[in-house]
Amino acid sequence: MIKENNKDADLSQRRYTDTVLEKIPVEVKDWAESLPWNQRRYLLSLCYILCASTPDLQAEFLDDYTADGLISKMFEDVDTLHRVKEYLIRFRVKKELNESDLRSYIKQFYIHSAQQSRRATDQYLESALRFVLSTEERNNVFNYILGFEFLKIVFQMSWLQHERLARLQKNQSQFIDTYIKPIQHAHKINGIIVPKDEKIFFARRAYYVQMPNISHKKVIELVMASFTTEMVTNCGFSISRHAQALRFDCDYIYHPEPEEARFPTELQFIY
Repeated sequence: MIKENNKDADLSQRRYTDTVLEKIPVEVKDWAESLPWNQRRYLLSLCYILCASTPDLQAEFLDDYTADGLISKMFEDVDTLHRVKEYLIRFRVKKELNESDLRSYIKQFYIHSAQQSRRATDQYLESALRFVLSTEERNNVFNYILGFEFLKIVFQMSWLQHERLARLQKNQSQFIDTYIKPIQHAHKINGIIVPKDEKIFFARRAYYVQMPNISHKKVIELVMASFTTEMVTNCGFSISRHAQALRFDCDYIYHPEPEEARFPTELQFIY
C-alpha cells in the first residue's frame, strides 16, 4: 500500500515536472543544451539556490535581475499605462506609475503570489517566469496595480463610506460579499474599528463614522492578507474593462452628511 502511494506521488510529481518543462520556450532549451559542462554547473547552482531561497530573497534577486527589462516592456504598452493612470486619477490616487512605482509593484506581485500557496517557492518562480515570458502576464500586473490601489482606498474608508460606495454598484450584494465584508472583518480582528453596543442604534454612530487610522505599510499588509493575487487582479480587470463596471463618486462617498443621517441604513451588510 505504501509502495502504491509512493508510486502515485512519483507519477504526480513527474506530471508536474513535465508540465513545467513544456512551458520552457524552445529557444531556452536550445541555449541550455548548447552550454558547455562548466557553464551548466553555474546554471544548475543558480537554480538550486533560487529554489532553496525564501520568497523575499527570490524577489530581491529577480527584482535586480529582471525588473529593468520588464519595466521597459511595460512602458511600451502606452495605452494600458495611460488607462490605468486615468483610473487612479479618478480614485484621487496620487501615484505617477513611474519606474520606481512599477519596480515596487513587480516585487510585491511576486511576494504576494508566493504567500498564498503551499507550494510557495514553486508558484513564486513560476509566476516570475510567466511574467518574463508572457505579454498577457505583464499586462495583468497593470490590473493588479489598479485593483490593489482601489482596495487600499476602501480599507481606509469608514463603514459609512463603505455603505455609500456599495450603494453605487449595480450588484450591491456581490460587491459587499467580495470586497466590503473581508475589509470590515480585517478592521475588526486587527482592532482598527471595534464595534461597541452593536444592537443599540444610537451607539453605532461612534464606530460607524470612525475613519480607520492605518499606516501605509499596514494597509499594504492588510490587502495582501485579505485578498489573493487573483482577486486583486480580477478587481483591477473589472475596473478597466468597462467605465461603469465599478462606480466611484468621490463627492458622494466622502461628502459629510448631517449628524442625524450618519447611521447604518437598510444595507446592514455586516449583521
